[in-house]
Formats: sequence, structure tokens, C-alpha cells
Amino acid sequence: MPEPHRAAPLSRRHFVGYVVAAPTLVAAAELGLTAPASGRVATAGLPSPEITEIADLNDLMTVAALPTSQLITVEVHADGTVSFALPRAEVGQGITTSSAMLIAEELGVPLDRVRVGLADARPELLFNQLTGASNTTIATYTPIRVAAAVARTRLLRAGAQELGVDVGRLRLVDGAVTDGLARVDIGALAERAATLDTVRVAVTLKDEDEFTVIGTPRTRVDALAAVTGRKQFAMDLQVPDAWPTMICRAPTINGKVAGVGNLAQVRAMPGVSDVGVVSTGVAVRARTFGQCIDAVRALEVSWKPGTAEGKSDDDVLRELRRAEAPMGLRPLVPSVEATFTFRFRSNSALETNCAVADVRPDRAEIWSSLKSPIVAKKAIAARLGLAPSAVAVHVTEGGGSFGRKLFFDAALEAAEASRLFRKPVKLMWHRADDSRQGRTHPMATSRVRATHLAGKVLSFRQLHTSVSTDLGHGLGEVITALAASLPVGDVAFSQTFFQLSQNMPYNFGASTRQLRETDNGFNTGSMRNVYSPDMVCARELVVDQLARKLGQDPYRFRRSFLRDARARAVLDKVAEVGGWGRSLPPGVAQGISFHGEYHSMNAVLVELDTRPETTGRRIRDAVTGPRVTRAVVAVDVGRVVNPKGLEAQMLGCLMDGIALTLTSSLHLRDGHFLEASWDNYFYTRQWNTPPDIQVVVMPSTRDKPGGAGELGVAASAAAVACAYGRATGTMPTDFPINHQTLSFEPKPTVPPVPASPTDGLTWAQ
Repeated sequence: MPEPHRAAPLSRRHFVGYVVAAPTLVAAAELGLTAPASGRVATAGLPSPEITEIADLNDLMTVAALPTSQLITVEVHADGTVSFALPRAEVGQGITTSSAMLIAEELGVPLDRVRVGLADARPELLFNQLTGASNTTIATYTPIRVAAAVARTRLLRAGAQELGVDVGRLRLVDGAVTDGLARVDIGALAERAATLDTVRVAVTLKDEDEFTVIGTPRTRVDALAAVTGRKQFAMDLQVPDAWPTMICRAPTINGKVAGVGNLAQVRAMPGVSDVGVVSTGVAVRARTFGQCIDAVRALEVSWKPGTAEGKSDDDVLRELRRAEAPMGLRPLVPSVEATFTFRFRSNSALETNCAVADVRPDRAEIWSSLKSPIVAKKAIAARLGLAPSAVAVHVTEGGGSFGRKLFFDAALEAAEASRLFRKPVKLMWHRADDSRQGRTHPMATSRVRATHLAGKVLSFRQLHTSVSTDLGHGLGEVITALAASLPVGDVAFSQTFFQLSQNMPYNFGASTRQLRETDNGFNTGSMRNVYSPDMVCARELVVDQLARKLGQDPYRFRRSFLRDARARAVLDKVAEVGGWGRSLPPGVAQGISFHGEYHSMNAVLVELDTRPETTGRRIRDAVTGPRVTRAVVAVDVGRVVNPKGLEAQMLGCLMDGIALTLTSSLHLRDGHFLEASWDNYFYTRQWNTPPDIQVVVMPSTRDKPGGAGELGVAASAAAVACAYGRATGTMPTDFPINHQTLSFEPKPTVPPVPASPTDGLTWAQ
């Protein structure tokens, strides 16, 4: 492949790409850098400039990916199929489908002839193999299209030679090159196209008026395999001799093994082949996972204290209060002030943490769903004492993530266990492991002070204090590499992430926000939307209070201060479709909210029923509480690749938002979380899923895609909170609202450990 270099300035549709030497046609993109455009529109409020108008977190990740964009390629094969190894992780968000659509559109082939797989860890891609911050479609939209267009251009030239006609007379339609009379399938032209003289190719991308695939609703390419059980996840892989393996973990967060009293006896149990101590506990390998669980329960382990030893929710909350920054002197003008508390929450992905590993003395091979595979490869190599080149990391499709699979702890454990046992392992976390020892959204407080005078909001100050968020999964490396050139300067990972992912969409005068973090003794992570659900929920509740103080309708108040025309459009749409202001019974109310991020806009309207006669039922000893009966979501993400996929994302975001506001939290007691599964971790259930949901995909003035994967969570959570405040007459300040109601003592499934209130599923008895 030629040495990459900076492309000359080109128009919006004209690019340069490469043809790579190969037996069949392999095409790649070459891209230069372009500055992001803010697209802001001035409104009547007081101006409040934002860092994110210059560059946001998504811009940073896109710029980081560009230098290696020419290393991702589209291949045309002799059988007429087209393949692409996507350097991102498919965890249910539908990016294999949208990527296939981009190729089908630009190359001119039927969608069912495009095969999109997931690339193995490729260190040469640097920051171009990290899945997060809703960046996949934004960062790959143009490179994938350019690579496909390069392939199209070469196939047309090869077709011209084959048919003996001028290339200008040819088109590529439905996987064949044709002049209107003769047709040659692209498979028959693939080898010839790969051997044409030039390697650097100028291409013109299709104009939106020519699109027949992009922007049309398509069913996911993996849908049939998923519903028929043929889709392959990590635990479905048949790696020779890879036996089920599980870890006996400490009863407190991050506790370490002090000693094991009965290794020999457990090793002699039915089906068990190996037992041994690893860094996170005691690993057990057996013929079945059921035998692994039996062995884990039988182990007699003594434990060293964990990193959150003895702490409960109230202890952490007191630490947060002590760490809060001072708000400053009380203002002389009228103000609205509030303090909000957000509890620990779980990513709660359907697929638990798992990995397959085959470690030999001189090499290792790992299979897992990984959103930061390059960092995982380096970490595994370092843990095993091998060169990174001796470690092969294969990225498998994942059953959900929501930030969880940015971390690769299961892959590290599998590698350790395989090295210890000198045998392949298929390691899976128990569901309770993920709830209790896995990654959590950190507990946080958010304090807001907004001043107003004469119908104007003069200032809006938000101080967010949180248990430390771990960004050591790869995003930190991106920030380290690029933050120095951004307006925030050389600051810590979390501060850069925070400032580049948050914004103030309203003209609220002097708008400021600040993050303080404390206590790194918890396993935290980038749960879907990271800081935004808490920040936006607190902000939108205070916006409702400002509207009330100023005697204005919450929808019209927001509209008058929103600074962007696209923002006003999505807000108007949910108000129109949702019938904002319609008459509802006492105890039932509407809530409305707005959130914008990563060049996308989202507004949500919900109707919430808080009446005791309709919400006072009990399910498994838990009060069901308020119920969202209706939801309208309006979304503008710029260029939409797959409207059906976008609608699915918004529905998932809505369910997350309802859960975060009403029911979902972990309860910390004496250094461990009580929840073990969905029977006591109350994600959104059928009883609080709205029976009436509408998602409106807005026409956009933006011709490039924006972020969508996380967009709807914050606005959904905030809309439910605002509806609760209007229905009850009391602004909620402690989330989830049912946190105290759902407090419980879990029921043990085996005889409990003395002095331990937990159920004993994952550690010694």
C-alpha cells in the first residue's frame, strides 16, 4: 500500500482513494481534515458561548480516526459478494446493517450481497477501533462510502475493457456493470479491476438525490439469525477444548483472595478439571457451567478487604457532599436552586461479561465482544508477558453493552485462567457478578443555581460531583493525544470528557458547569450517555421551575430560550404530536424536555400516571409506582442512514430513561451491592413501558450524520422527571424516584455466609 499522505482540498462529494494490491478488488479511502461547523442560530436570550460549538467529544474522536481511515477496506470477491471488516463493535446498535447500507448504496449492489464482519484488534488503526460516544456512523460514514466508490470506479473501468465500450456509457446497477444492453457481474470483474494500472483513484460520491438505499428503512441484516438462534456470540463459539469457566468472587467489591481451604476437594467434584487462584478470585473450569457454579459454591475462601470495604449508600453520599465545590455567595437577584442525587446504576446488558481464551507459552488467542480491542490486546499481552504481536484478539458480536464492553475484564480473566490451567477456557460471569462486581454508573450529586430578572435568565451554574468515572478503556488515550489542541487545554481525562460532552442549549446568560470527582474505589464506567442523563435531568427540572417562577408554560419557555432552529423544531414536533397542554386527570401530567449532543437534537414528551389506584400494585414485593402511559420522541440526527434502526435506538433510549428516573438503582451495603439480577434490579418492566409510543424522525438541514446511540437517554429521563414533578406538585430530587421503596434484603438461594446479607451465588460458602 502506498504511504498515506494528506489529500488536496476537495469538494463535499469529491475524494481520493486507493486500490490495494490483492487477488481481488480491495479499495480504501484517503481523507483530509475538515473543521466542524456549529450551525447555531441566534435567539432572543442572553448569549452563552459553548466549547462544544468549536469542538465536542465526537469531533475529537472523528479527528483521531481520520489518519488511519485509509487502512479500512471494502473487498469485492469473485462470487459477486462484497465484504467489509468493520473496525467497531456491534453490540446490538445495528451498525453492521448501516455500514452494509453505505456500501450497497455507493457500490451499486443489492444489500443482501454485502457481508459486514467485525475486524480483529488492529493496533495500526490507533484510535480508529474504539466504539463509543455515538461516533461510529459519524466517523465511518465518509471513509466507507469513499472505499466503496473507489471499488465502483475500478469495476466500471474493468467493465469498459470487458465490453469494449467507453466507461462513460456504463453504470453499476444491482451488482452488475451494464451499458443498458450487456451486463457483467462484478464478481467476474473483480480480479481485472484489481490489476488495472493506477493505485490512486479520484472518485465522486453519489448525491443525496441519487440515494436508493441510504435513508430508506431496512430490517437489520442479522435479524433472522438473531431470532432463529444462529447468531454467534462469544459463548456460542466452538473453540476446541474450551471448557466452561467461572470465577468465585469476593463478597465485597474488589476483595482479593487471602487463602483457599479446599482446592483439592473441589477439584475432585464431578466434571471439574481445574481450580486455581487468579487476580480477581478463584477460577473453576468444568464440563458445564452448572458444574462450575456448584464448585464455586463449594469453595472455602478467606478474603482480604475490598476497595469499598464497609461502605454503604449513605457513606458515599457523605463523601460526595464533602467533595462538592462551593456554590458561592447567594445572588442579589431572584434565583432557583436545587440539589439532586443520582444513585449507583448498572449497565445491565443482556449478555453478561464473557470471553474465550487459548493461551500457549508463546502465543495467545482471545475471543470477546470488545469496544476497545486495541487497548485490550495491549493489556492482555502485558498481563501474560507476551509481545502484542503474539496475542490475537477477535471481536465477537455482543448482546448489549451500554458502555459495559468498553472494559475487557472478562478477557483478562480468561487469559489468566487459560495460562494457569494450560488449557483453553470459555469464561462467563454470573449475572450476579455483573451486578455486584461489574461496572456501574457512579453515584453523583448535581447542584444548580439559576438567576433571573425581568423575564430573562441571567445565569445558570451547575456543579456536578461524582464518584470517579473510569475512562481507562481507550477514551483516555484519545483525550491524551488530542486534548492539548482543544480549547479545554491539558486537563484530566474526565474533565475533558465532561466539558466536551456537555452543553447548554438555552440562552441563559452566564452558563457554567463544573465537575468534581471523588472515591475511585468502585468499578465505574461509561454507562450509556455517561454524564448527560444526570446533568440534563437536573437542568431540565430547574428549567421547569424557572418557567413556573416566571409564570410561563414549560414548553413555550424552553422554546423562547433555545438557541438552535433544529432544537426548536424537535421541541415543536413533540408538543404538536403529543398534544401538549391537553386536559388530564389529577395525578396525571405531561413532561417535556430537550437534549442535544454530537450534532443531533432530541425532544421527548411523556405522560405519567401517579395515581395510587393505578400505580399501587405490588410485583414481587415491590411497589410498581408511577407509570409512563404515553411517549413521543422527535429526533434530528442529520443524515439518517437507516430510519428503522434510528427508531429502534430511540425506543431503547426511552426505556433506559424511564428506568433511570423511576426504578433502576443498585443498593450499596457494607461494601457490596445487594442486587443480583433483574428480579431485584428494576430495569423498565412491562408495567411501566408506555403502551402508546411515537418516534418522529425529523427531516434535517444537515447532510452529514450525527450521533444517535446515546442521544435519547438524557431527554427521556428528564421528561419523566418533569412529568412526575408536575403530576405530584413536588420536584423530585433523589433518583431513581423508587429507590427507597425498592430497598430490600435479597433472599438467599443457598445457606448464607455468616454475617453476610448477600445470596452467595458467586463466592465461597
